Amino acid sequence: MLTYNTPVDDIRFLLGAFGYDRISDLDKYQDFDLDTMEMMVEESGRFYEEVVLPTNEIGDREHVEWDPETHEVTTPEAFKDAYEQVAQNGYIGITTSPEHGGAGAPETLGVILTEIASATNKSLGMFGLLSTGLIRALEADGSEEQKERYIPKLASGEWGGTMALTEPHAGTDLGLIRTRAEPNDDGSYEITGRKIWITAGEHDLTDNIVHFVLARLPDAPEGTQGISVFLVPKYLEDGERNDVECVGLEEKMGIHGSPTCEMEFDGATGYLVGEPNKGMRSMFVMMNEARLKVGIEGVALSNIAYQTALNWAKDREQSRALDKEKRDPDAQADNILVHPDVRRMLANIKSSVEAMRGIVMWAAVNLDLSDSHPDDEVRQEAQDLVDLLTPIIKAYCTEQGFENVSEAMQVCGGAGYTRDMHIEQYLRDMRIAMIYEGTNHIQALDLVGRKLTQDDGRLYRLFQSRMSDLIGSVEGYDELDEFVEPLKDASKTLTDLTMRLGQKAAEDREQAGAVANNYLEYFALTAMAYGWVRQLKYAVDQKSDNRETKFKTARFWFNHILPERHSLEDVIGSGKEHMMAFDRDEF
Repeated sequence: MLTYNTPVDDIRFLLGAFGYDRISDLDKYQDFDLDTMEMMVEESGRFYEEVVLPTNEIGDREHVEWDPETHEVTTPEAFKDAYEQVAQNGYIGITTSPEHGGAGAPETLGVILTEIASATNKSLGMFGLLSTGLIRALEADGSEEQKERYIPKLASGEWGGTMALTEPHAGTDLGLIRTRAEPNDDGSYEITGRKIWITAGEHDLTDNIVHFVLARLPDAPEGTQGISVFLVPKYLEDGERNDVECVGLEEKMGIHGSPTCEMEFDGATGYLVGEPNKGMRSMFVMMNEARLKVGIEGVALSNIAYQTALNWAKDREQSRALDKEKRDPDAQADNILVHPDVRRMLANIKSSVEAMRGIVMWAAVNLDLSDSHPDDEVRQEAQDLVDLLTPIIKAYCTEQGFENVSEAMQVCGGAGYTRDMHIEQYLRDMRIAMIYEGTNHIQALDLVGRKLTQDDGRLYRLFQSRMSDLIGSVEGYDELDEFVEPLKDASKTLTDLTMRLGQKAAEDREQAGAVANNYLEYFALTAMAYGWVRQLKYAVDQKSDNRETKFKTARFWFNHILPERHSLEDVIGSGKEHMMAFDRDEF
């Protein structure tokens, strides 16, 4: 039962609620007004539903294959045609500037398309995601020659990109990497080392693959301060095969249509990007793009699993309604939607998806403002919000996404556990999102250790000012009181927790590490409460057709999901004491 309908109506609503008109008012994006965006989302959704969705199960069943003699990787045949159509329709380079062969669309559209692509085939969508991330890194730090040579080919989908960071002995701790870069007389470098967990490191979908590789120059400083980044193409400009090859594939729990490669660089020719020993700056441009879009995978797979479970629930009849008035006298059993627990599970997923999609849209609009707004202050504040929201979206949306897919499986009972229902694939595919692009605990440490402390709390103060601005703007909206009061309380408590955590961490850094995950979750709930109030205000102001349903959905979320913050507050207050009390031998 393969089911997916692009949530066009909710996407248009959220574009309005989170101020997309500030983007379409810019000269750069005057051709992408709200009506045009809706049309493009609708057309794109139709394409992905018809062309890409049918390949999802095929990739999961057939897997990718590695040839130990040629070191080449073969993708499922259905992927080749689907990828070619994705590229020909311009979806990979849709946000790339026209001067480099793209359509020049707002990043907001790229974020929306990421959700659609991930929902219909997460494995296939990852190929394009890496290419767009590499494009952004080159736009930020590449030389003009590199931009002209690589970006048009990446944007067209003729070439693919990778992100080569991790090594067998160095996972999250990139300061330990050993891959070497020796300079050649012609300005190129010889790259030698082994990288693991390289998504799309080798495949047959593109004519060339361009690796973005972290390596050390001779006499580079120790740690991350001595890392440079290089472009290492599979094929060189003269068509000669470079000295890089895939020496194996990982056998994974999910995303079987996506090759996760171990790559050997044996004196491969590479080209320095940006300044020597400043590679982490360039890599973080690509990585932060990936982290935001990995968070979107949680929204995407939640939504397709929800649609699948809902369709099942509407037809399934089991047991009798607890309320005798709701029983069907002409049937032996009632439709399972009469059962409160089934409704609880479906409402959990529906409300959390709309809440998560809301803060994703908030970040997306600010991503465009940070890139394109003429006012320096507006650009900086927008970038600050994106920086603050990125670890929250990556971590919270992937954790909640996994829970949502699991709950969708539960709605369907035993049928949900079978391959025919497809939800079990979504569950396996979803699980990796909590790990790659920096595990979710790394995101929590980034939030607590970097984002909160940056410039004496500048990012957090900006976040709280947005809270205050919204709360002030809804004075007199009596119908919003039931939502605004919990938002005020959550916001105040978040500030108290932030101050207490900062004080404890100043004395003992383990205190922050012990509760960073819980703190991030509390922060996420507060951000989503803010997002809900923005949605509801917009529904009232616009007299939206979906106003009644939005209020019902928000009401469920505020009464059944937001209260989780109270237990989180207790856990954060407990600190490290009880977890650090165990001796090593007691685990």
